[in-house]
Amino acid sequence: MNQQASTTSLDPHIRRTAAPPRIPRPRSVSGPSGLSGQAAQGGRTGRTEALRAEDTLRVLVVESDARAAETLIQGLRRHGHDTSVAGTGSKALETYGDADLVLLDLELPDLDGLEICRAIRAASDIPVIAVTARASELDRVLGLQAGADDYVVKPYGFRELMARMEAVMRRARPRGRDRSAAQVITAGPLTIDAGTREIRLGGRRVEVTRKEFDLLRLLASQPEKVISRKELMTQVWDDNWSRPGRTIDTHVSSLRGKLGSAGWIITVRGVGFRFGHLGNADRHSPENSREAQLGTALTIA
Repeated sequence: MNQQASTTSLDPHIRRTAAPPRIPRPRSVSGPSGLSGQAAQGGRTGRTEALRAEDTLRVLVVESDARAAETLIQGLRRHGHDTSVAGTGSKALETYGDADLVLLDLELPDLDGLEICRAIRAASDIPVIAVTARASELDRVLGLQAGADDYVVKPYGFRELMARMEAVMRRARPRGRDRSAAQVITAGPLTIDAGTREIRLGGRRVEVTRKEFDLLRLLASQPEKVISRKELMTQVWDDNWSRPGRTIDTHVSSLRGKLGSAGWIITVRGVGFRFGHLGNADRHSPENSREAQLGTALTIA
């Protein structure tokens, strides 16, 4: 079969590009420091396996088109990723919790993909990439506002998709110094753990949504700073377009209720919010409490 015939038999949703030419490996009988070729190869294999173990992802492909799903799954498996497929939105909502990354088609037979994205985002911080034929600027904006971490339009290049997956996972799993910095913030009985994405108050776990966690952690990581509403929308909601409105107030109110005191988040009228003191702040009038205004000592590990 010639190359032309082979290309036309592939899934039309994925653009194929010519494979790069193979570069022959030099045949060496000894590796560095006098190691035999087999030993040197074994060392390289060990390092490669370690890298693959770290980079392997559990990917949930949410796609109603069986042919498109199979093509995508085969490509992902060739790159060493574990994959599973959900052909409906209902199935996706049942199984996304076992995945590291969700590739979500927005055209599903039972539920709208945007609603699936919102539901996942409200309950989890699992990265979601929308993979869809909806190509207008409005569609992209709606997808990102629904909680997608990235947006890929069909037909797409598989290499581009892989690069976008890697970029999304770098943000979701920062490495090195960034990964260890400010992992745990402690303020009195309140503990915010970025590694496990848990908030505990007096040892008791406080159930919060993804955005509530991000909001509180951002405020607590800069306790001396008043963070504007616009900055909160940009950093927590990844939204540079919308005007700050009731969304922030709703999340702040919910957090105050879950933490049992308005003193944890101080409103600075006309500006934004800052992290406050649990103290004995008056829940209903935090501005009138000196302790709420003074803030609290933080331990950042």
